[in-house]
Amino acid sequence: MKRNLLDSLKEWKEKPNKKPLILHGVRQVGKTWLMKEFGSNFYNNTAYILFEKNPKLHELFSADMDIKRILTGLELETGKKIDPKNTLIIFDEIQECPNAITSLKYFNENAPEYDIIAAGSLLGVSLHEGVSFPVGKVEFMNLYPLNFSEFLLAAGEEKLNDLVKSRDWKLINVFKDKLIYFLKMYFFTGGMPEVVKEFSKNRDFNLARNIQNDILDAYQNDFSKHIPVSDLQKTLLIWNSIPAQLSRENKKFIYKNAHKNATSSSFETALGWLENCGLVHKIDRVSKPALPLKGYANTGAFKLFMSDIGLLSAISGLDAKTILEGDAMFTEFKGALTEQYVCQEMKHFKKTVISYWTNESATAEIDFILQLNSEIIPIEVKSSINLKAKSLSVYREKFKPKIEIRTSLANYNKHGNLFDIPLYAIGDLDKIILL
Repeated sequence: MKRNLLDSLKEWKEKPNKKPLILHGVRQVGKTWLMKEFGSNFYNNTAYILFEKNPKLHELFSADMDIKRILTGLELETGKKIDPKNTLIIFDEIQECPNAITSLKYFNENAPEYDIIAAGSLLGVSLHEGVSFPVGKVEFMNLYPLNFSEFLLAAGEEKLNDLVKSRDWKLINVFKDKLIYFLKMYFFTGGMPEVVKEFSKNRDFNLARNIQNDILDAYQNDFSKHIPVSDLQKTLLIWNSIPAQLSRENKKFIYKNAHKNATSSSFETALGWLENCGLVHKIDRVSKPALPLKGYANTGAFKLFMSDIGLLSAISGLDAKTILEGDAMFTEFKGALTEQYVCQEMKHFKKTVISYWTNESATAEIDFILQLNSEIIPIEVKSSINLKAKSLSVYREKFKPKIEIRTSLANYNKHGNLFDIPLYAIGDLDKIILL
């Protein structure tokens, strides 16, 4: 399985003044595999430290932050000689040892020659109060579920993936049906590594769904373990309401659709738990598509997407038959899966901000507004080949954008500054429009 983030990790390794790296990502998104794969590919040696259920390690980090002493202890624990030039130190499930999190500050200040990468499930929400988090002393990187390109590679379709990246649109059109077939598979399986791995081996839809349901159960168990009792029920209400929220024509999140007595003030902390652990993507509405996009965000008006399209299809109860019914997978509950897919693909872009826009009367809506490489790009998502774009016309007249994107099952085309990009190629948007 190839993960594109390996290239970013290589860039981090080659930086002259790098800091310890914290890898963010939801449970079972493949953080441990990626860290070990990175160590295997780019270092002579890897010292893997798992903090879960290891009292010796907790004791090692409970005394002073003497880095030499800690390194000696890590060598004894792993049986590996830790050479700063050739060894990657991996701290896994680091949230189980809060003092290990604090130690990253001292590694950065007193032993910057050591390469350290850390990860842990629900890292952002399970930090204990009173623990000194190394603000400014660490770097962060996000690992998301496999995107469609990575899914094709995992499915053994390297040639098909290369074809999409070639942007030879005439040849792509010849194999369009095959690309759409695999896109349907991806809408069902999503990008969680274990699901993709097992599905790629045997194409068993029931097994894929069972694994997804196990992952969803594990998430809910994590809620009970990490989220305070006062917020737990509210968090579950928000989480379980997402499919119904997205099934509406207007996909703006409504708290009262989660519970009749819910308000933003009473539920915002619960929403914060889901955001901080990466299980949801909160896409704010902007009043104006201008730089910086975050400066025009209305944080009280937003859409809420899940971290993975396969988990959304699982929690929504969609069965495998839907895949076989023409293009029904793309139009199910008012195109929610298609918008989820586009959101998920855009999350893989570096240094990007994702929002959406509506006019004052709410009669026109642009599904996504993307800030990418200092450009503000409107993206209208179509669930079929119907390319009527009333909202895009309204937006164009009001803001006169330099670049416009419409994505659907239709073939690639370009009319002036309007790009029609097929859904299966939207992950290469930045290369297609040459940003």
